Amino acid sequence: MAILCTTTTTSPAEKEHEPKQDLENDQTPPLIFNPSLLNLQTQIPNQFIWPDEEKPSIDIPELNVPFIDLSRQDSTLEASRLIAEACTKHGFFLVVNHGVSESLISEAQRLMERFFDMPLSGKQRAQRKPGESCGYASSFTGRFSTKLPWKETLSFRFSNENSGSRTVQNYFSDTLGQEFEHFGKVYQDYCEAMSSLSLKIMELLGLSLGVNGDYFRGFFEENDSIMRLNHYPPCQTPDLTLGTGPHCDPSSLTILHQDQVNGLQVFVDNQWRSILPNPKAFVVNIGDTFMALSNGIFKSCLHRAVVNRECARKSMAFFLCPKKDKVVRPPSEILEKMKTRKYPDFTWSMFLEFTQKHYRADVNTLDSFSNWVISNKKNPI
Repeated sequence: MAILCTTTTTSPAEKEHEPKQDLENDQTPPLIFNPSLLNLQTQIPNQFIWPDEEKPSIDIPELNVPFIDLSRQDSTLEASRLIAEACTKHGFFLVVNHGVSESLISEAQRLMERFFDMPLSGKQRAQRKPGESCGYASSFTGRFSTKLPWKETLSFRFSNENSGSRTVQNYFSDTLGQEFEHFGKVYQDYCEAMSSLSLKIMELLGLSLGVNGDYFRGFFEENDSIMRLNHYPPCQTPDLTLGTGPHCDPSSLTILHQDQVNGLQVFVDNQWRSILPNPKAFVVNIGDTFMALSNGIFKSCLHRAVVNRECARKSMAFFLCPKKDKVVRPPSEILEKMKTRKYPDFTWSMFLEFTQKHYRADVNTLDSFSNWVISNKKNPI
């Protein structure tokens, strides 16, 4: 059974449209987010307290998202219709009978718990470096000084460019030591399963957009993606903070597996709504890069995570990204129908740099990035 958490009914602030610089060069020593200490405090540091209009509130409705059964080959057209309906509105749907081994998911969850149960000093062996997207991050305290998320994460790169590449396995051994070899093998297998699943989903997205089913599969065949493990510790004042602030994913597609603790929320029809955990399903959502690929037809929707005071929440997110030098441009079938381009050409490496060094992801990320590309005359080729 899912444990219900808190949320908000007010519209998220959309105050800033200019690129927001991070605080990596700030000389003030960053706050240390140590869950084993902070989760017992009744008064949390001010850096974790969010503005009143973004604070959570109780009892929000559940979002009605379609279930896409990937085992039914006879219902491909119906699945593409349901996906199109969801993605033109909010970009979220669930996939079931996805073919990913339950034992692999269970082991990945178990190892995630083992990692986050380590002392802070052990986790910091994988500390994320300024300006990078991979490594251990304790609430991004080294990058931002306000509206900090109540979470810690471990992110690592997965590359599907070369058959037999062991990017993930090598990362764990090289960064954390040979004693983490099993971690590396499990998460290598998990990322490979996520990559295969994402390519199946890409075929359905292509059909939903009236594009050849092989087009998007081919575009992401050599994906250079990011895997992230999320840990949201308990908080004694969950009404003051957020596990993850309101944002749209800059990547192309997110495949999320939640544990049994509720916390994911999506902003639809001017209201926050929850997507309850389902251990048999993956939550899938469109990211900004795919919204650009669809020329704005499919939506990258604002979402966030909330925390609770009773128990920790954990999730595993696979962010599908194209090969870094791939030019993101809608296929001709879409452009012939729409005539007008909504976003300039760009590469994933350009967008990734923008979100890591110049801008804190929010509802305006893609528009702000597009303006940045145009104003700086960035050429992806």
